[in-house]
Amino acid sequence: MNSLPSSVTPLQDSSEDQLRALLGRLQKAFQSDMSPSRAVRLDRLNRLGGLIESHSPEFAAAIAGDFGNRSAVEIRITETLVLQSGLRHAIRHLGRWMRPQRVSTALAYQPGKSLVMRQPLGVVGIISPWNYPLQLALAPLIGVLAAGNRAMIKPSEFTPVFSQALAAAIAATFAAEEVSVVTGDASVGRQFAALPFDHLVFTGSTAVGREVAQAAAKNLTPVTLELGGKSPAIIDASCNLDSVIDRIAWGKLINAGQTCIAPDYMLVPRGEIDRFVQTVRKSMKRLYPTFRANPDYSGIISERHLQRLRALIEDARSRGATVIEIEPDSDLAAIAGRQLAPTLLLDVNDDMRVMSEEIFGPILPILPYDTVEQAMAYVNSHARPLALYWFGENRAVRDQVLAGTIAGGVSINDTLLHIAQEKLPFGGVGASGQGHYHGEFGFRQFSKEKPVFIQSRFSGGGIIRPPYRPSIERVLNWISRLT
Repeated sequence: MNSLPSSVTPLQDSSEDQLRALLGRLQKAFQSDMSPSRAVRLDRLNRLGGLIESHSPEFAAAIAGDFGNRSAVEIRITETLVLQSGLRHAIRHLGRWMRPQRVSTALAYQPGKSLVMRQPLGVVGIISPWNYPLQLALAPLIGVLAAGNRAMIKPSEFTPVFSQALAAAIAATFAAEEVSVVTGDASVGRQFAALPFDHLVFTGSTAVGREVAQAAAKNLTPVTLELGGKSPAIIDASCNLDSVIDRIAWGKLINAGQTCIAPDYMLVPRGEIDRFVQTVRKSMKRLYPTFRANPDYSGIISERHLQRLRALIEDARSRGATVIEIEPDSDLAAIAGRQLAPTLLLDVNDDMRVMSEEIFGPILPILPYDTVEQAMAYVNSHARPLALYWFGENRAVRDQVLAGTIAGGVSINDTLLHIAQEKLPFGGVGASGQGHYHGEFGFRQFSKEKPVFIQSRFSGGGIIRPPYRPSIERVLNWISRLT
């Protein structure tokens, strides 16, 4: 691509002043129309849908190029279809979301009326990651545009081919005053996070999330942080393992484990460890008969990330872990799209890096437990995860785990699929993030829910204004019984 359209802003060497000028341009546009009509919002959402539909082959090719290998079918399942579902849901329900919500008014203040008015915030910044570069750039944008805002997007520098493709597609679809894309390295990302947005969305690691939150705090910019962490999967004694094992293997190996809500480690009843290992190995090989040069199996995003994953395995091995390679590693990984075969780890402990860092790859530690209370205690003794998975048929134990653990989201007897439900909020808790989006939750996240009280011409408020008469105590007692 020799030149970029006007709203593509490559800022590798740009100054903070240039970023602020771009933000000011969007803010000025927002101030000229602070309450976009439903028709305007629907037009923007429909244009976004058209962008996704018309550019999906180009986006898939760009993502595959950045990853070394990534299945076009997997991209469609995990990115394109998720976005299209979210768009259809937003378009279908936008009118209801936009309507002021009438709420009850205390009897003492009637016939006044109370309502909640949902109002756009202004300009929302979106910092998206590399692992699902299309979905995680545009899924927040659905809620941002539905709520009537403008947006600036900073995609990841680890997916440069896709980032440029997205920037060009956005520029061809939206005016720069509606949505703008900023490309550049980590220094541009830091400058971007420091801008005085009306709201900032960041998806990425917990460590970088802390830096983003600190930068935003200087402007009192509210943030939605979608981070990650170590999401546990618990196998209950009541689990029919054969019926769910493919769901576990798929959830772990899709995108080669580079998924923020992938099962990070397994908690398995002590007596079932050997059977679980045998069953999950068979499942992984059934899904992916080979991992090298397999067009269905994703590559690791970069050589640096690949070496980090190998270092996690070697650190665990040196500290006494039992390492089970599903397909023994070789130099082929370096020439076959950085495809790293899965590795199972037994006899792990919290002194190993693999149990203290988010893995973000096809490595699966397996920990034994003796009682459900012990499994829950292990989960609760660590940072709160973005996702938690439980597999079993015992409803009493299921409810015990749901009530006794805290996680950003949960899938029961499956993995990942809670993220695809538009009527469920998606977000973290504690170290795994804050704030929610998807569906109406995204619309509300990117709106100011403004409380409004409308006084009647027949107000009785005069009875509580000074000068206070001796009867005021009886009046206040009466009001206290009515409110």
